[in-house]
Amino acid sequence: MKIRGQIVDVFSRTIYPGEVIVENRKIKEIKRVPDAPPYFIMPGFVDAHIHIESSMLVPSEFARMAVIHGTVATVSDPHEIANVLGVDGVHFMIDNGKSIPFKFHFGAPSCVPATAFETAGDCIDARQIKELLKNDDIYYLAEMMNYPGVIHEDPEVLQKLRSADEAGKPIDGHAPGVRGKDLEKYCSFKISTDHECVTADEAEEKLRLGMKILIREGSAAKNFDALAPLIPTHFPEMMFCSDDKHPDDLLLGHINQLCARAVAAGCHVFDVLQMACINPVLHYNLRSGLLRVDDPADFIVVEDLTNFNPIQTYIDGQLVAENGRSYIASVPFETPNKFACRPKIASDFELPAMEKIRVIEALDGQLITKELVFDATTDGNFTVADPARDLLKICVVNRYSDAPPAVAFVKNFGLHRGAIAGSVAHDCHNIVVVGTSDTAITKAVNLIIRHKGGICAVDDDSEKILPLPVAGIMSDQDGIQTGRLYQELDEMAKALGSTLRAPFMTLSFMALLVIPDLKISDLGLFSGSTFSFTPVEAN
Repeated sequence: MKIRGQIVDVFSRTIYPGEVIVENRKIKEIKRVPDAPPYFIMPGFVDAHIHIESSMLVPSEFARMAVIHGTVATVSDPHEIANVLGVDGVHFMIDNGKSIPFKFHFGAPSCVPATAFETAGDCIDARQIKELLKNDDIYYLAEMMNYPGVIHEDPEVLQKLRSADEAGKPIDGHAPGVRGKDLEKYCSFKISTDHECVTADEAEEKLRLGMKILIREGSAAKNFDALAPLIPTHFPEMMFCSDDKHPDDLLLGHINQLCARAVAAGCHVFDVLQMACINPVLHYNLRSGLLRVDDPADFIVVEDLTNFNPIQTYIDGQLVAENGRSYIASVPFETPNKFACRPKIASDFELPAMEKIRVIEALDGQLITKELVFDATTDGNFTVADPARDLLKICVVNRYSDAPPAVAFVKNFGLHRGAIAGSVAHDCHNIVVVGTSDTAITKAVNLIIRHKGGICAVDDDSEKILPLPVAGIMSDQDGIQTGRLYQELDEMAKALGSTLRAPFMTLSFMALLVIPDLKISDLGLFSGSTFSFTPVEAN
């Protein structure tokens, strides 16, 4: 195969008319020619940190959508499915990813479960991590979220870090807000990246300590604006990632969108492309080609170097997408699941009357939350939601066994009526629900239980659900159908009153205990600042 265009050589930082010759899935030759079409041939985009499960698609369906946007590879942490199915979930992701032409690079999930303060479906200990890291399909130790365990030298945590070092594989970090001496201690264990920076100052401190910084722009956490000013001076040590990207957003774009934003902000195109295409491959030793002779023939053809709209995407020399159409076919796959709880009744979600309550303040576009205190609203003997003040109930239901739900309050979801719920609830993927009444909450939870996984929105006289039967977190349908149904649910949540940009993504992070400050698990309200449970009733 031969293809002509303007060759974008990111290594030499030059552009010239040329011809790419492909044989046996590799690039045999790249040569200059006197004249070539005006479109640009360049390395494909790489998402440097993503949980594929958060797209609510299995890897094969994620790939069908991602290649449309010029993505040829991902650095993927299968942490979410591992919290449900353990090592078997990791192997499911690897096997499904191999069924189609795409370069998935999975890591060994380092924190399953992430904490001891929630109920997971399975666990992965240091012995299992060591075995996973021996697998050639495992490229790195995935994000070490247990930063207190690293800082205080927990033996189990340190054994996982040693196993990665002995295997010669990178260690991903996850250290939101960790600074000073604690950060120095954290970095001393060869933890090499961080994707949790929300300020340039935090990122610069981590860069000084030798960490690679990932600019994250997902469906909920959006840090591009805060970190993009660092690109001109720090691009050799930076990458782009989405972390968590819901299917409706994946319909619109992927890493190509971040490149367009960075160039529009005045960043040099070669700095941007080094971050988007080159740095992840070199840092993680990925098997993706970089538009060099003898590399795998992984490259894309784009209209221009401002919008980065892909015309064609090639992986191993195979044309996998063209002009917005994916040529990757859907493949059959199994649907493992783990759902063992029974339906609930409204009284399961009651709280006794209180004077003051702690409230989770959800922040739009951020994973972090704040702790607020409000006067409680009571109805007889019970403390109830107060939609007029945007004080809604939030509950987490253990989906792996029957147990009493955890019940607390949250602000900024904005629902005027009804409830929204999902079994996508990082990290353990129990059922999380926000609602205006116990009746609505019960209706939403039982809808999730009936389908053994999904996200849903309910009102008095209506309900809508996107079923997620694969481990309770992924769809068994194609990506476009899943994305469109997600869009319908997003619209319904906003019709119920939510003003959040991504209400279901924000909902899923209300149970993420490793991100401060106030969160909730199936075992209770949890303070990220003290790393301990805290009562709903405030003094």
